[in-house]
Amino acid sequence: MVAADLPIGDRIRHYRGGRRQDAVAGLVGISPDYLSQIERGLKVPSVPMLYALARELGVPAAALLSEQAPMEAESTDTAEAAVGRAFLGYGPPRSTAPVPAAVLRGRVEAAWRSWQTSGTRFTEAAKTLPDLVSDVEHAARAARAGNDPAERRAVLRAAADLYCLLRSYLRRTGRVDLATIAADRAQRAAEDADDPLRIAAAQWNLGHVLLAAGQPAEAEELALCAAEQVAATTMPEVERAAMAGALQLVAVVGAARRRRWWEARERLKQHAAPTARRVPDDSNVAWTAFGPTNVALHALSIDMEAGETGEALHTADAIDTDGLPSVEREFTFGLEVAACHSQRRDDAATLLTLRELETLAPEDLARNPLARQLVLTVIRRARTMQARQAEKMAERIGLV
Repeated sequence: MVAADLPIGDRIRHYRGGRRQDAVAGLVGISPDYLSQIERGLKVPSVPMLYALARELGVPAAALLSEQAPMEAESTDTAEAAVGRAFLGYGPPRSTAPVPAAVLRGRVEAAWRSWQTSGTRFTEAAKTLPDLVSDVEHAARAARAGNDPAERRAVLRAAADLYCLLRSYLRRTGRVDLATIAADRAQRAAEDADDPLRIAAAQWNLGHVLLAAGQPAEAEELALCAAEQVAATTMPEVERAAMAGALQLVAVVGAARRRRWWEARERLKQHAAPTARRVPDDSNVAWTAFGPTNVALHALSIDMEAGETGEALHTADAIDTDGLPSVEREFTFGLEVAACHSQRRDDAATLLTLRELETLAPEDLARNPLARQLVLTVIRRARTMQARQAEKMAERIGLV
């Protein structure tokens, strides 16, 4: 089996196995160089050539096609589907006694810690979230209809935090549609709780949903407006600075996605960086991981996306991620370093960095589209030994 998103050339290489490239090329009537270009994605085989290659490799022609399979109804027996069912369902019967807010608070915080620190966070979240979502949904309905204002507010705070976590989980499992709903529910719960910190966090989450949906201009506008609102609140200084800074970083990413590199750098320098100096790296306000290191990581991201790999790697050398409260941010840092090495055609350094990331967060490596593309790039163009190591990695992460 190969992944549905594996390109034609990589499929041909996979099914060729240990057979010599020149032998297969000769048997189908093309030069080894032409077959090499097909496998590296530089040439697309004609339909007759595709059939000839499939016949010689002993597989159906359909096995060499790399078109993404049509979306099917989500399987109902997967852990991820269970999260979606809980999110869209109605939880326990109304007659069931709701879980107290203090208990929910502890469970939500534990889920967030696991999500930010575990290398197997997807597996753990899929086990934890279905019951937690059902219990929070049920408690929120009961609290809204109840007569205890303090309990109601505490439950809604827990709900807002959980929905923000769900937004992150659902986006990274490919459900941007449900992530948008989760961000909206977080906003509603935060507003109903009349909690300025969680309102700001919900707007930060919504900004990330807009970025994921390919709407960077809208994300930037939302984030800047929300940052102004945060500055006018009476939140404690560290919380106010952290949320304003986190929202500024959403605007920075929005500008970078629109290829407005100068604007992104200026916003980072003039707004986010000064704010970050008032926020310790380990504060992790509203689970945003905002602080000086996170700002430095965004500077690296801008240089990488702008193609300025030398400057990006120079920036990376000065970043120490040991104090980050989020494995995801540490993973993203390493992935962008790997991308810079790949842009410079340093396949050995790319592979080494990918192997470190596999140790750090294997599930993220398997799911991240850029990571999967970098593995394929090493397979296509690296020396034989490195290519073989990358092929083994491709097997481990489910590419082949």
